[in-house]
Order: sequence, then structure tokens, then C-alpha cells
Amino acid sequence: MGDEPTTKKKGLTGFLIYAIFAAVLGMLQFGYNTGVINAPQAVIEDFIKDAYLSRYGVKIADGWEKIIFSIAVSIFAIGGMIGGVGGGFVANRFGRKRGLLLNNATGVLGAILMGFSKAAQSYEMLIIGRLIIGFNCGLNTSLVPMYISEIAPLNLRGGLGTVNQLGVTVGILFSQILGIQEILGTESGWPLLLGLAICPAILQLVLFSFCPESPRYLLITANREEDARIAMKRLRASSQIEEDMEEMRVEAQQSEAHMGMLELLKSRALLMPLGIGIVMQLSQQLSGINAVLYYSTELFIGAGLASESAKYATIGVGAIMVGMTLVSIPLMDRAGRRTLHLWGLGGMFIFSIFITISLLVMELIEWVRYVAVVATLTFVLFFAVGPGSIPWMITAELFSQGPRPAAMSIAVLVNWLANFLVGLFFLPLKGALHNYIFLPFSVLLAFFWVFTYKIVPETKNKTFDEISALFRRNDREEFATQNCILTSSGVGSSTLAVPVPSGTPAHTESTALLADIRTIKINAS
Repeated sequence: MGDEPTTKKKGLTGFLIYAIFAAVLGMLQFGYNTGVINAPQAVIEDFIKDAYLSRYGVKIADGWEKIIFSIAVSIFAIGGMIGGVGGGFVANRFGRKRGLLLNNATGVLGAILMGFSKAAQSYEMLIIGRLIIGFNCGLNTSLVPMYISEIAPLNLRGGLGTVNQLGVTVGILFSQILGIQEILGTESGWPLLLGLAICPAILQLVLFSFCPESPRYLLITANREEDARIAMKRLRASSQIEEDMEEMRVEAQQSEAHMGMLELLKSRALLMPLGIGIVMQLSQQLSGINAVLYYSTELFIGAGLASESAKYATIGVGAIMVGMTLVSIPLMDRAGRRTLHLWGLGGMFIFSIFITISLLVMELIEWVRYVAVVATLTFVLFFAVGPGSIPWMITAELFSQGPRPAAMSIAVLVNWLANFLVGLFFLPLKGALHNYIFLPFSVLLAFFWVFTYKIVPETKNKTFDEISALFRRNDREEFATQNCILTSSGVGSSTLAVPVPSGTPAHTESTALLADIRTIKINAS
């Protein structure tokens, strides 16, 4: 117990910090492009009108500029879904490092198309650029958490995994600051604002070139032990790496074979961890955080702030997300993923109720406006504590090396799909529910809390093989319960005989699971 701080200090080397920083630029790219399009909406719609007029000689029909702008916004998520689906293939075919390096080509191309769309008087270039940069971000959200989880030391994996969300929140904050009218949110500045997406891509291309490939990929997937050993020595800044190498060898022995997304979906043994990974992603996107971000400016205006001041207050929301994500980094390996996720979801549930009450009575009671602001900021705070960061890391932790890329692809696809659906249906839902807009999210938060409490295991300080063993053991117990005959064996105990007749489907199903447990003794209560 007393040596723990020393171990953590030893595990966090300068080169490991460098590698994680270089990798997480991909998540910063995701955050930047998520937030960058919102602030300059009015000037981009004016550009669409002007481009249409110069091309066709007539004004665009009323409202069509908003439809074209909405396409440019939403197609980013479609690109993200495509990139997320391809993450597993890229991770296995090219490796984590080469996959990320190659992906920067799409980041550069997307940024160039967006940045030069005004000069070319082409809103089609803007839409295609958003699609391509979305693909880039989708691939990043699959490969970056995978890479970081595989290179992080066991006792630091949670905290370093939180850096994924830190990259996202920093990217969003940068886009909010640069997008204000005083900087780049202007008629002449918005192409540069969107084109700046080239910076994370170029920076990662340069910095990440000096980083090693994931040692787990090298040893378990590529069967290159010597290269894995060299990479591990660089990351640990030590030649004492036998414990890490042995852990990877054990995982290699226990790991399932490589599988695609369809194979993973059909795997009975991996159904539980896959379901947990999917629900965790949904708990992030369907928590109501996007609704709060959309609604925050209006809430601040309702509390008495001027329109311009409300924009700066919204930037404050982004700053809170960054600050609380930083606070959660050391907590992740102390309190644990499951505990922090429960705290985050529980706090969001409580304050979503406060937001709803505030919206209903703020017109009647003046000071309740300020309660709405405090509730909004606290809601964001609890999001940063758990649901903001944990879903990115826990899917990679729940799977061994073989199915991990396919699992990440499915989880990222679900995350982007949920993001897309929230963006698509939020405004119609707001129009229908008005001040009750947060109630559906309150119900979902309650469901996610119960699911996490009942189903999600704690992965803190567990190796990948130990986490996989949790599900292998649960699967054995479930099979034994369904296919065994209970026989009495005296007053103090009973024997649960497991019949596995040769040649039957049960025999085929149980060979791997019950090779060493023909009988299970259960102590009677």
C-alpha cells in the first residue's frame, strides 16, 4: 500500500506522456470539429445565399440556406459513423499507429475543402469537407482510446484513459473561443476557423511519427515479440519490463481469436461485455448533455445576462468541462470507473430535475432563474466526472486483444449514431415538450444509473485478462445453471452434476467453458 505512489510515479514516464499527447490530438480534432460549426451559423448561411445567387443569378428560396447548413452540420456525424465502423479493420490491418498516421490525410483534405469553400464559392465543398473530417474524427474515436488503453500501465490506465475526454473538451473550448465574433466568427474569418482543423492533423502527423506501435498489437496481433519488447522499454523508460510482457503473454493465451463485427455480434460469450459497452456509450450521448449545451445560452439570457454576455457564459460551460475532466484524472484510479460513473449519472439525474422545475417556475419567481443557471453548470460538472470520459475507455478494457477492435468499432458507431439522432430530433422534441424537454433525459439517466449499478463491473486495477475472466466465469455459471442436474449429497452439501453428452449441441457449446468443471460443489445454506 505504501509503495503505490512510487509505482505510479515510475509508471508515468516522459516518453509515455509524449506518446499520449501525440495520440490524443485525434480526440482534440473531434472536439474542435464538433463545436466549431455552431458559432458562425449566421455568416455561413449568408455565404450559402451569396454562392447560390452568383451561380444561378437568382436568390435561393426562403429557408433553403438553413437546410443546406443543417446538411453541413449533420453530415459530420454520418462521416463519423462510417469512420467508426472502419476502425476495427484499420486497427487490425495497419496497426494503431499507422492507422492514426494514415488517417491524418483525411483530416488535412477535409480541412482544405472547408477552408477554401468560400474562395471557390462552393457550399458543396463545405459539405464534402465536413463529411471527410467526420470520417477522420470517427476513426480517431476508435483508434485513440484503443491505443492509449494498450500502452498505459495498469495502475494508471483509468487516469490516462480520461485524457481522451480531456482532448475532446479542450477541442470544444478552443472552437468556442475562436468562434466568437471578436476573433474568427465573422464573414471573412469563418473559412479560417473551419480550416484550422488542419493544425491537429499536421501536428499529430509530425509528433506521432516518433511514437512506438502498441506493444500489445505487436506481441498479440502481429506476433513480433522483440519489437513489442523494444516498444515497451521506450514507453516505460526501463529495461525492467518482464511483468508487462508476462501480462501480455497471459492475455495472448486467453484471448479470443480476431473477429469482425458480425462475428462479435453473434458471439454468445461476448454478448454481455458488448452490451455493457454499447449502453455506456448511450449513457454519454443520451444523458442530455447536448441539450444543456444547446439550451445554456437561452438559460443564461433568461437569468438576466445580455446576449453577448451569455455567449461568454457558454464558453464558461466549456471551461468547466475541461476543469472537471482534469480533476477526474487522478480520481479514476482511486475511486474507480463504476463509482465515478454512478456519481456522474446520479448527479445529472438530480440536477436535470432541478432544471425542469426551474424552467417551469422561473417566470413566476424571479430568483429561480439563477437556480436554473447553477443547475445547468452543476449538470455539466457531473457529466465531466463520469459519463464524459468513462465510456471512451471502458469498452477497450472489457475486451481482450482479439475482439477489441471490432468492439470499439461497434461502440463508436453507436456513439456517433446516438449523437446524430439527438441532433436530428432535439429541436422537434423541444418544440413539442417546451419546458419539459429534460424529462426524457431524466428517465434515461435513471435507467443508465440502475444498469451501471446492477450490471457494470469495476475494472480499476484489473488486467485485461482479469476483466475478460469475469465474463468467462459468469458465462460458465450461467451455462451450468441452465444445463446441470442438482443431486443431493448429504445434509451439509449437495453436488451439481454437469452432464455433457458427447455429440450433442450442449457438448459442443460447453467444451471450452467446462473442460475442467464436470462437477460443481455448492455449500448448502
